[in-house]
Amino acid sequence: MPAFWISIGLLSLAQGAIVALARVPQAARLSRLRARRWAVIPPLSVIAFVLIASAAERASAQGLTYLALCAVPALAALALGWLTPGARPARALLAPALFAVAWIDRGGLGGQACALALSALSCVTLGVLLALVTPPRWLGAGIVAMAVVDAALVISDLLARPNRALNAAHPAAGLPRLQSAELGSAVIGYGDLFVAGTLGALLAIALGRSEQLRGAIIAAALAVAFDLLFFFVDELPATVPVALTLIVLALARRRRSAPTAPAPAPEESAAHRRLSARRPPALPPAPPGECSTGPARQTPAAP
Repeated sequence: MPAFWISIGLLSLAQGAIVALARVPQAARLSRLRARRWAVIPPLSVIAFVLIASAAERASAQGLTYLALCAVPALAALALGWLTPGARPARALLAPALFAVAWIDRGGLGGQACALALSALSCVTLGVLLALVTPPRWLGAGIVAMAVVDAALVISDLLARPNRALNAAHPAAGLPRLQSAELGSAVIGYGDLFVAGTLGALLAIALGRSEQLRGAIIAAALAVAFDLLFFFVDELPATVPVALTLIVLALARRRRSAPTAPAPAPEESAAHRRLSARRPPALPPAPPGECSTGPARQTPAAP
């Protein structure tokens, strides 16, 4: 197993990769469901998890384990077949193969990597579905709100016990745990992967592929830098680097679109100034009865 620093660094890079994976297809049928209320899902998911898990830690953790066991492979197959770059329906068959390796090699590095891939792909699907029914501005606000709520719960230590209960829950028959992602000695929550998939889908819809790839690089860099705080604490809200990525991209885009001052008119060339200096001054206007070049001829009156 790799050391903790390698493990947490790889999980942080996985967050950045998830941002780059989303591909949003044309889905006109979902336009009728488009509403601002869907933006409450990211922050509400964190609050609901804490409330439910605190009420019945063991039962809630077991229920979430089996929910993830059923939903994650199906969502991952949808991402492989339709919602990732180069997706084809035949690639959806990779999801059962990843699940099989995660089950057979449970506890091994290969099995953990396959389970991480399944969870990451399922978060891409959830992010795309959420981005298709939520206005971009409201979805961005929901991502930032999720990070704020997550950070507040981690700082107040209200998230530690539910997380421990969820990470300790195991499905029967040695089936893989897909409710969180584990690599070596590091663990990242499913919500931390979900917010990355949501950001990737939001960028793909609102700003295009180039901004999505730029956001993936920024998210990975910020997440790796954020890991340095593990020198001082044991638990960090991994949603924060994703929200900071959105803020950085929004500020950079606003700066690029800000109106610029008009450029000063170019000064006249020296040759043009010389020609202007040599030009003769304009003659004063002629009085009535005279032309501009001299006195007018007067015709004598007829006798």
